[in-house]
Amino acid sequence: MGRAAAFLEPIGRRLGPRGQLTFGAVVASLLPAAVALMARAILKWATRTPWLRVLCEAALLKSAFSVRALLTEGLALRRLLEAGDLEGARRRAQTLVSRDTSSLGVAHLVSAGLESLAENTADAFLAPWLYYVMAGTPGALAYRAVNTLDAMWGYHGQYEYLGKAAARLDDLANLAPARLAAGLLALASGRPLAALATAMAQHRRTESPNAGWTMAALAGALDVELEKVGHYRLGRPGRPLTPALLEEGVSTTLRTAALGAILVIGLLLAKGEGNCQWRPLPPPEAESRKA
Repeated sequence: MGRAAAFLEPIGRRLGPRGQLTFGAVVASLLPAAVALMARAILKWATRTPWLRVLCEAALLKSAFSVRALLTEGLALRRLLEAGDLEGARRRAQTLVSRDTSSLGVAHLVSAGLESLAENTADAFLAPWLYYVMAGTPGALAYRAVNTLDAMWGYHGQYEYLGKAAARLDDLANLAPARLAAGLLALASGRPLAALATAMAQHRRTESPNAGWTMAALAGALDVELEKVGHYRLGRPGRPLTPALLEEGVSTTLRTAALGAILVIGLLLAKGEGNCQWRPLPPPEAESRKA
């Protein structure tokens, strides 16, 4: 998906503002649809061999979400900060946030790491899981295509027109997952009332209609103030932003993922199919009677 967006980007960038808007809207519509149709075709082809379908579906679905990589990056940032490697931490933080990290100090690097952990409770795993429940693996991959386009093109400045459709579509796709993620994060934090109160009161402080929910929830849960300089402040300056807080953020994110997985499994069981329609082979005598 990323390679497709990277290939198409120079084509769109050669157009004027109106052309970029149109081109970006076409790509934002067609790329997720193409990804979903390809996934559906692969799964249909693999249906002839049940175990092959299981393997194909597992591989395709896993590519739509990530938990371990997100937590690994959060812990890596903590280790670099505790070792005093500020330059290394700034470079590492660039894998988590899109802002310029070249001049950030320890507190703002910790804030950036916590913000990314919070926001990605929806983007990285809960949203694709929910789209899997609603539309199977093709739905999860279509969501991932939308989110990938937003991550690559959804910025002001040089992407203002090219990425506008992708950004708006991603906002729409995450409306429900982000709010549910904030609730699960609050439960997982151990301080649900403080987390929910902060999320309810401060989620509008971010430009995104979704990111503020989970980030404010984590700020309230940890009793800290998260800040993107010149853009927003969430929470209150209770505890100092030290590298050790990243460990708490990672633990809260992991517990949120566990609660999300339980919820998704429950939803699949409630559907009565789990998006897989396997039927046990009838015993030989049953086949004989049918014949």
